[in-house]
Amino acid sequence: MVTLTDTRRPTAPVAFAVESAAVAGRRLRRLRRGPGRLIGVIMNPLVSMIVLGYLFQGSLAISGGGDYQEYIFAGVAAQVGLAGIGPTAVAIAMDLRGGLVDRFRSMPISRSAVLLGHTLGDLAVGMIGLTVVTGVGMLLGWRPTSGPLGLLAGFAVLAVFMYVMLWVGVLLGMVSRNLETINVTAGLVTVLFTFLSNAFQSVDRLPGWLRLVAEWNPVSAVVTAVRRLWGNPVATGGGFPGQHVSWAVVLSLGAVLTVTVLLSLRRYRSAAS
Repeated sequence: MVTLTDTRRPTAPVAFAVESAAVAGRRLRRLRRGPGRLIGVIMNPLVSMIVLGYLFQGSLAISGGGDYQEYIFAGVAAQVGLAGIGPTAVAIAMDLRGGLVDRFRSMPISRSAVLLGHTLGDLAVGMIGLTVVTGVGMLLGWRPTSGPLGLLAGFAVLAVFMYVMLWVGVLLGMVSRNLETINVTAGLVTVLFTFLSNAFQSVDRLPGWLRLVAEWNPVSAVVTAVRRLWGNPVATGGGFPGQHVSWAVVLSLGAVLTVTVLLSLRRYRSAAS
């Protein structure tokens, strides 16, 4: 029988959820004091969309035909996920350098809840950024043609991709605690994974060995899946991943998420011990 003075602790799953939500709330509160993180996530995709999709659209074409502005928008949306790697890595590194791990170590909080809370908070920021980019894309002429279910399914794929990339940022922040190194590495990853894919051009226009890299790039699989769900133009080619997009998305994102989560938790436990 439970009395008014019952002080039993919540069960482990409930406590884990509460702890993760607390860390995520901390990340969102910091956004109010410094919105530069959101601006950084938004600016790169907006610049790509305006420069490539609006200013240079007359000089660019895709194999298979179709409107170039509609073609690149899925790539621009995926770039929002890549742009979140750097801010997440910087936040993790600053927490480690600032002694936050030592404070958490003295509290009855799950270590994995700390990293999960970080990624959930940054996922909310990324979805806000994706909403802004989507609004600008519609002003510039992007339109989905597949109906509400296809539209929502496309954004769901982007949300999963964004979340996986946040764990890449977590691992980067755990491995390298130097902020300059993190910024350079994150920028390089964003540029390479974007332009060595079908985000802004057809992979069949690339040289042979680069074409193979672009075909197996997880960004290419995600972008192709989103284009099909939204009813936007899809370029020809793509090799095996382009012909089996669903499997390519599941296997590539699943592999990246598994590796980054396991390695990040291992590094975090080492840092906290």
